Amino acid sequence: MTANSSTQTSSTTTAATTTGPATATGLTTAPAPAPAANARDLALAHYAARGVLEHVLARHGATFQQQVALRAAVTSDAPQTADDLVAQVQGSLKADPADIRTTLDELLAMRLLVVDGAHLRPTDAGRALLAAVGAETAPISARIWGGIPAEDLAAAGRVLTHVTERANAELAELTAPTT
Repeated sequence: MTANSSTQTSSTTTAATTTGPATATGLTTAPAPAPAANARDLALAHYAARGVLEHVLARHGATFQQQVALRAAVTSDAPQTADDLVAQVQGSLKADPADIRTTLDELLAMRLLVVDGAHLRPTDAGRALLAAVGAETAPISARIWGGIPAEDLAAAGRVLTHVTERANAELAELTAPTT
């Protein structure tokens, strides 16, 4: 009887800790715990989401960097100079300032931004582009983010804030002028 009880306990324990469909004993199994997040997981999630956005942007003839720069101009409370927009986009994307200036020139050529004295202002077409992209991506975002418990989102938000702060500090150190 002891051997039989031991076998039964062992089978029950194994069934409870493995993943997959119901076992021969009829017990369903619990999903394996998720592994701890790491830099690769963060990158894969970022690029998967960015891929969705870039696909939508491509249908409108725009790039990711153009969208980031245009959004910076549209969402600003005050008029932005080219230097202001370069600084904002560089802070977000860590892109080369010369590349960002090229992006601003592209937005001007596409008539999504317009020069107004020392400032660059979004045009109605620029605002319409962002609205169209937002309308197309909203249901996709809802499917991607939907059903994730609020406490998981809060935890992820805290972790991502820490990772961003630390990565920004490391980048500042790496790019600081040497004396």
